[in-house]
Amino acid sequence: MTKYFNSLQHITLTLTRDLSKHIKRGNPWIFKDAISYKEQADSGALATLISHKKEVLAHGYFCPKINLSLRILSIGKNKVTDGLIQERILNAISKRKYLMTSSNQCVRLINGEGDELPGLVCDLYHQVAVIKLDGEASENFWNEKAIADFILKQSQLELKTIFYKHKTRSQSKGEIIAGIEQDLTQHRFKEHGVLFQSNLIDAAKTGFFIDQRENRQLVGKIAQAKTLLNLFGYTGGFSVYAGLGGATDVTTVDIAPEAIEASKINWKLNQLDPNKHRAILADCFTFIEEAKNKKHTWDIVIADPPSFAPNQKSIESARSAYTKVFSDAIKLTKQNGIFIASSCSGHISSEMFLEICQEALSLSRARGRVLSIQGQPTDHPYPLALTELRYLKFVMIEVIKD
Repeated sequence: MTKYFNSLQHITLTLTRDLSKHIKRGNPWIFKDAISYKEQADSGALATLISHKKEVLAHGYFCPKINLSLRILSIGKNKVTDGLIQERILNAISKRKYLMTSSNQCVRLINGEGDELPGLVCDLYHQVAVIKLDGEASENFWNEKAIADFILKQSQLELKTIFYKHKTRSQSKGEIIAGIEQDLTQHRFKEHGVLFQSNLIDAAKTGFFIDQRENRQLVGKIAQAKTLLNLFGYTGGFSVYAGLGGATDVTTVDIAPEAIEASKINWKLNQLDPNKHRAILADCFTFIEEAKNKKHTWDIVIADPPSFAPNQKSIESARSAYTKVFSDAIKLTKQNGIFIASSCSGHISSEMFLEICQEALSLSRARGRVLSIQGQPTDHPYPLALTELRYLKFVMIEVIKD
């Protein structure tokens, strides 16, 4: 029988604090300080969580090398089975059907904890799926080959190839584990009718920032007859939507040469006027300082920097960094222009992010009027009991400088 997970070892964990309500509400994370165990087990071992009264509370897999020690798959006495995993995969795919159209070919098929499949992510890019596992324990627990073979059989996806992308840097970048061999370095797909090309092997995440899909479309809708600056613009997603939306001048800035080159390609793929796009290879912080000194301003400024908060300990330093870059970016925004702040850091709460935006406005001697607050789209669900996974923040603010 197909095994979607590896269960060569089984460990019993005992809960040392009363977290039964926490578990029953659907929070799938148990941390190191809340459990004890007698036997030693490898990272990714199947684990049963019991109370001090020996009551079975949950099943999941063990992560002994990190603070997040147990990722829960089932609650109560229901054991983790291949049938359960298969059912959840099919359920996740079924929920995404409405997103899969001829004009929209990039969709998150499986979103880890949000689909009760912790640590497992799978994204669709027009006949190619990319699987990524979150850390060593996930890589040891999940049988990515069996999962890929099963997903490949789902006819509604029209898949040809499944690529497994390694997360651990010491390994190779990944390999094709199901379907036909093909070149994935110039893979093309549509998003809301917009054409993009991505190097699925080398690009960030699984190949594209699918979670900003609806936010990119929103930018396109407000860009008519506007100038736009896209800071930390990566491969130019927001820029292309702005161009298609009628922006008169678009500037994309990123420090990565391959990203800037990709932004040019994506602009050209959509048959946009090359004279309306400036792709600038530069450190964004340096670019901002120079633009401030030259008193350059734009109608719309987008600041979507890389995460400044990779862990809990870095929150305060990240807050300062976000405040500084947002404040400087606001100074590049015209009076009554639109400033867009975004972050993908789950360690920065939505409430804190709005506070950061307010602090940034104050530092730049401006006031703000919130036009829109967005987050991740419906194919990036998360448990209501685990708000840390509500990671994407996207705030659109009208800047008032009088």
